[in-house]
Amino acid sequence: MPVELFKYALVLFYVVVIYWLSWVGMRRTKSVSSFSIGNKDMHPVLIGVTLAASISSTATFVINPGFVYVHGFAAFLHFGIAGSLGIMAAFIVLTRGFLRHGEAHQALTIPQWIYYRYNHRGFSLFFAFLNLLSITFVVLILVGCSLLVTGLFDIEQKTALILVLLFVFSYVLMGGTYAHAYTNTIQGVMMIFVSIFLVLGGLHHFDGGFSQAIEGIGASYAAAFNPDSSLYFDLFSVFISGFIVTFALMMQPHILTKVLYLRSERDIGVFIATTVGVGAIFMLMLLIGFYARLEGLDIDAQDTVVREYLIHTYSGSLFGELALTFIFITLLAAGMSTLDGILVSLSAMVVNDIAGPVFKVGGDGLSLSRWVLIGVGILGLVLAWNPPPIIGLFAQKGVYGLAAASVVPVVFGVLVKRHVPLWVVFSSAITGLLVHLGLNLFMGVQNPAVSAAWGIILAFGVGVIGLGFTRLALKR
Repeated sequence: MPVELFKYALVLFYVVVIYWLSWVGMRRTKSVSSFSIGNKDMHPVLIGVTLAASISSTATFVINPGFVYVHGFAAFLHFGIAGSLGIMAAFIVLTRGFLRHGEAHQALTIPQWIYYRYNHRGFSLFFAFLNLLSITFVVLILVGCSLLVTGLFDIEQKTALILVLLFVFSYVLMGGTYAHAYTNTIQGVMMIFVSIFLVLGGLHHFDGGFSQAIEGIGASYAAAFNPDSSLYFDLFSVFISGFIVTFALMMQPHILTKVLYLRSERDIGVFIATTVGVGAIFMLMLLIGFYARLEGLDIDAQDTVVREYLIHTYSGSLFGELALTFIFITLLAAGMSTLDGILVSLSAMVVNDIAGPVFKVGGDGLSLSRWVLIGVGILGLVLAWNPPPIIGLFAQKGVYGLAAASVVPVVFGVLVKRHVPLWVVFSSAITGLLVHLGLNLFMGVQNPAVSAAWGIILAFGVGVIGLGFTRLALKR
């Protein structure tokens, strides 16, 4: 009974705190601009924690450890090492230029930034509709959070799905970016504490040495390139694709637009250091996949690895049950910290970049942005109602496609100072998207990171050739 009472009390306390922060955010949200990117009055540490929590969501805390559980050390290198390097490289290369261009035109979204950079409404609309692929990641987070709720309470997954949806959508509806940033800061601190607690709590599995421990599972499992894996089996699938795709994933609307929250370029150093440092702590959660295998757990459903490991490890004692409650709530917070960011960016994008230009919606648009959130919620619920067996791969198909199409226009827009013809970046975007989808859906490339990486490489090839061609044409 004390455990049940603690469980409900802690959940109630968390809900009350989040709604209070959302109410505070609502008081500061007076326009679609403040709903989308705030009023540029947030500290760079707060923005950095917000971004790290947005990047390290349900995928890092709940879904990706399942890939490590199944595919071993190669999956850890793919997500943990190559992915972290990709994140760092993207922010070092792009932050200053993206912020400078965004501030010059007061851009609120990536499609709006694209419009001001390339001065073409059709290209901006293309990106606005393309960014709707983010809905696949919404589905991943909803499914992951619903799995956690079923581990916390004795309810069906579909009931849990509805409860998660109603909670996170309601508090984002209230406060927009401020609700997202304030709640992510609290959730980010919780995530840091729980990450350290879980990682330290399982280190005893490596008492004989990390390499010796995972080699005990199998030589292929402990190899940097797993010959038994259909996803992570060579240098390209493990390292190169992981770096390229993660670099490109920083172009997602709920990630790169965090740069526009910054007050000025002076905040960039603190912002990047906070994001990378906190994100590195979160990446350690991938070790849970090793812990579950070393514990000898036989888990059929890859997406449930973290839930099953936590229940197995912490059930059976009063302290364990109390800790388990706090851990599950924190993992829920990890998912919501990304979900609310995606929702804010999607609603702002639909209002600014689709409804305004296409349907000539006038006025401030704040009310419409909230109605858009409701529509996104309904669509996400429909797609998550009967999810595919491995939700991580489903989400990667859509989100990696968005990354493959976005990377060249954004990178060229930031780094190339001279005029870039529209046909160059448009053909690059189309190349990246179609190569990824073609390889993954029709040509048997099972790892979406591999198909997307080839799409990105070819997209850059098209872009560089296009730039060279236009330079030669100008000299004639």
